[in-house]
Amino acid sequence: MKKYIAEFIGTFVLVLFGCGTAALSGGIGSITGIVGIALAFGLSIVAMAYCIGTISGCHINPAVSFAMLLSKRMSGKDFVGYVIAQVLGAILASAILMAIINGSANLGPVSEVGLGQDGFGSASYVGISMGGAFLVEVILTFVFVLTVLGVTSSEKMSSVAGLVIGLTLAFVHIMGIPLTGTSVNPARSLAPAIFMGGQALEQVWLFIVGPLIGAALSALVWMFLVKQKKQAAL
Repeated sequence: MKKYIAEFIGTFVLVLFGCGTAALSGGIGSITGIVGIALAFGLSIVAMAYCIGTISGCHINPAVSFAMLLSKRMSGKDFVGYVIAQVLGAILASAILMAIINGSANLGPVSEVGLGQDGFGSASYVGISMGGAFLVEVILTFVFVLTVLGVTSSEKMSSVAGLVIGLTLAFVHIMGIPLTGTSVNPARSLAPAIFMGGQALEQVWLFIVGPLIGAALSALVWMFLVKQKKQAAL
């Protein structure tokens, strides 16, 4: 249960501060801009990795948990528990973010400010197509999750793992924010979409399926690389 509570807290922090920065700062055109929003997501991971990493591994992302399941580094029971905790943490974060926006006289309605939701077509800063958005999410998630699998595979890397993962999340956001808003995390995308409804909820399937496919590909590649390394060592 402690692991699930840790995942709940970690995902809550990631979504509140990451999506919160995107929504409250005014988005890409603000002073915070793409780099600032990307750093908010990345630094959230860094903080939580060193806080709950020894308890749950700090997945705080169903795509990461899915890759861990496929690479046989976690059980099916834990996978279900992690995903439920992650989604609930993200939902609470989005609910609080919406309350903050609604409680401000200067921010405007949530329908205009948004909750940091992802999107394609007219919901994308550059108007990327559905197919383009899908490809982006698969690739960015593949890179991010492959990094997670690699840096967490050795105890020697444990002291820097959180920093590496956080910086990787930041750099995939720098590219992805103007394209899709950057998901690479189904829980992070689902929660804002639930509260925003409309187009965000209609499009959220892509930001669930795309990251999961990217995570599955990263797990397959990682297992192949590990197998090849073991064979080479024989």
